[in-house]
Amino acid sequence: MLNRFQKSNNPIMKKFDNGNGAYADVLDVPVAQEDKMTLSGTMNKALLLTLIVVGVAFFSFGWFNGPIAWYGGMFGGMMLAIFISMKPKMAPVLAPIYAILEGLFLGAVSYAFTGFGLHEDMIFKAIGLTGMTLFAMLMIYRSGIIPVTKKFRTAIVAATMGIMLMYLVTFVLSFFFGFEASYLHQGGLWSYGLSAFILVIASLNLLLDFDMIERGVKGGSPKYMEWYGAFGLLTTLVWLYFEFLRLLYLLQGD
Repeated sequence: MLNRFQKSNNPIMKKFDNGNGAYADVLDVPVAQEDKMTLSGTMNKALLLTLIVVGVAFFSFGWFNGPIAWYGGMFGGMMLAIFISMKPKMAPVLAPIYAILEGLFLGAVSYAFTGFGLHEDMIFKAIGLTGMTLFAMLMIYRSGIIPVTKKFRTAIVAATMGIMLMYLVTFVLSFFFGFEASYLHQGGLWSYGLSAFILVIASLNLLLDFDMIERGVKGGSPKYMEWYGAFGLLTTLVWLYFEFLRLLYLLQGD
């Protein structure tokens, strides 16, 4: 039955199946029914991680919004995400820590945007837009309007990796060589178009998250994969919020 599932190309969610789609990397031994991954369990854990992010971000925005929170949360979260993606069995312990780090980062970066002139009410708009996008993409996934095929997954993951590489190169050039990334921060049609494209790719990543969680549940993945699935979903939501915040800043500046 499990052979009908295709191999995943999602860098965060790929641990749900092996090269043959048989989940051998997480199902080396039979799993008891009560120890299997469930959809409700995954969603509950995703909600818990999201609440941690929101609570820590609120604290960071008001009282701990300096460079330590910004860079510590950003780089600490990145390194921890890479480690979790390689060691999914550690997700029950490390996913909440990842949520704390992302909360520190989002609170600090939100505060920084207000320092650049962004109205504080835009922060709540970014949160609302993130939530509406999550709901809309869930409805699209359930309706099957956009089928999650192997080619679709490959295209979205390739686009995501390209965007992450662009951000990494831009950060290195700006931090070490004073490069001014006007295409990201100074408005204009190019900046708006790029921001819209990134938001579309980030939104489509939610379809990949939903698909992999559903396939993990149907494939009988072990219980700890609920935390791993929740972690994968959280990474996309954090990215979405940041991109909405950046787009609102661009539009307000114009």
